[in-house]
Amino acid sequence: MYGNWGKFLRVNLSTGEVKVEEYDEELAKKWLGSRGLAIYLLLKEMDPKVDPLSPENKLIISPGPLSGTSAPTGGRYNVVTKSPATGFITMSNSGGYFGAELKFAGYDAIVIEGKAENPVYIYIKDENVEIRDASHLWGKLVSETEETLRKEIGGKKLRIASIGPAGENLVKFAAVMNDGHRAAARAGVGAVMGSKNLKAIAVEGSKTVPIADRHKFMLTIREKINKLRNDPVAGGGLPKYGTAVLVNIINENGLYPTRNFQTGVYEYAEEQSGEAMAAKYLIRNQPCYACPIGCGRVNKLPTGGVTEGPEYESTWAFGANLGINDLASIIEANHMCDELGLDTISTGGTLATAMELYEKGILKDEDLGDAPPFRWGNTEVLHYYIEKIARREGFGDKLAEGGYRLAESYGHPEYSMSVKKLELPAYDPRGAEGHGLGYATNNRGGCHIKNYMISPEILGYPYKMDPHDVSDDKIRMLLLFQDLTAIIDAAGLCVFTTFGLGPDDYRDMLNAALGWDFSTEEYLKIGERIWNAERIFNLKAGLDPAKDDTLPKRFLEEPMPEGPNKGYVVRLKEMLPRYYRMRGWTEDGRVTKEKAEELGIAEFL
Repeated sequence: MYGNWGKFLRVNLSTGEVKVEEYDEELAKKWLGSRGLAIYLLLKEMDPKVDPLSPENKLIISPGPLSGTSAPTGGRYNVVTKSPATGFITMSNSGGYFGAELKFAGYDAIVIEGKAENPVYIYIKDENVEIRDASHLWGKLVSETEETLRKEIGGKKLRIASIGPAGENLVKFAAVMNDGHRAAARAGVGAVMGSKNLKAIAVEGSKTVPIADRHKFMLTIREKINKLRNDPVAGGGLPKYGTAVLVNIINENGLYPTRNFQTGVYEYAEEQSGEAMAAKYLIRNQPCYACPIGCGRVNKLPTGGVTEGPEYESTWAFGANLGINDLASIIEANHMCDELGLDTISTGGTLATAMELYEKGILKDEDLGDAPPFRWGNTEVLHYYIEKIARREGFGDKLAEGGYRLAESYGHPEYSMSVKKLELPAYDPRGAEGHGLGYATNNRGGCHIKNYMISPEILGYPYKMDPHDVSDDKIRMLLLFQDLTAIIDAAGLCVFTTFGLGPDDYRDMLNAALGWDFSTEEYLKIGERIWNAERIFNLKAGLDPAKDDTLPKRFLEEPMPEGPNKGYVVRLKEMLPRYYRMRGWTEDGRVTKEKAEELGIAEFL
């Protein structure tokens, strides 16, 4: 087998058993790897109804067949599990170097089961796999954990994925961090790791990923890298200004969410843009493994030292979404989240929910005691509550449950800007209605990255579509983005490669690496299989499409008050029935027997 090794580690933390299991190429041809292999294993082995924070939940960490190769951005891995935030599937994705190193050690995945009696970490050096005591690491920040393990283990190639105090304290939006500042952040994968008493995974490998035709592969890769370098976004805006290059673009198009999505225009956007950050704080770019784009930022930390980020989403979450105009505080807040192991999008979304509840008089001073009031623009809120959330102290304990549960506890869930209880990222769907349909139907809830319709609706990739078009063509494009993203994740690549590459380009790279002769349509069919399998998992976990495939009332009933999208709401009711029909599902959003049989997954219905 090429690309994939055909084997994964199974680590049972309850029994201490570690074993290697194998699978054949037929399975790889059906699921490709990483996100695909993980959903297959979860459906095959686990009851989707299990408590996400119980030992019965499984945590699967998996690079793809192109991870660890020279394919552009070939260093990513997925963390797949049942989310404590949503109660449904999540597949959080991270870059850096950890995913490639795990591949060098000779494994396509680690399946982590059970719960250790005391804190542990897993050490992997090729065939040597050990479960080691981590009592001395418990309570440490991410950087302290990495530094301690590097001193103890040594090894120039050592790569570490770990949780911070937030994961240990089961914060529902805790992240798994690697390489200091890279995060598999969304939907609480860090809390699942913490629930297993697993502090870290340290890995170093010595193998070279097997490639079917290395000469052909290198020629193919060279062509794709040139495409990316010549693209104005992948080769221009992203390396020059980082992902925060989007701040001005999205704000000018009137969908930059401000003060908990009350409007889509922010008066201070320019001062927090990627251009402003580059001028004041940028030291250098920091690319992930094998990445020719290099959007990562090494910035000056305003309080001294250096940090990485913030990315576009984090800049927004701690800026416009809270009405805060203080870039230095935003950078500091992002750094704190990295150290404590928190998802910045959900942290900002939860604080924004608290601010709106407070400003409307629903959340009162007596609820907060001596803590800072949740007023729009109050920078004091940021650093105080980030620390309190991670440690579940005071009102932070309530915030640690996420924005939806917070708003629901005060009788006003409508003030949580979330889908399936997952806080939304930095695009108001009233300015991009196809993106709104993507939010509503995403398998992991309020997520942008698995169906990035901002590309066609705002940025013009692969071509410009009217953001307020709700035709079948728009829905067809969303289906393509959802299925293609599943393939990119399963391959171990970054979704930013879609700025410059199309479906045929991924086919070329995979065929050259794996020695297959698949058509583009056959790869997209794998993506469709993954999407449908995740949907089946969610339905078995209790998904009610009528209740869960929707958006906050604000986007459906409150017209955008100003800017280029003034007067618009999301016409979800017009799009959703057609989405179900074009997916081949029932009228009420369920995977049909016919569709499952077509995709070869009827055994999971």
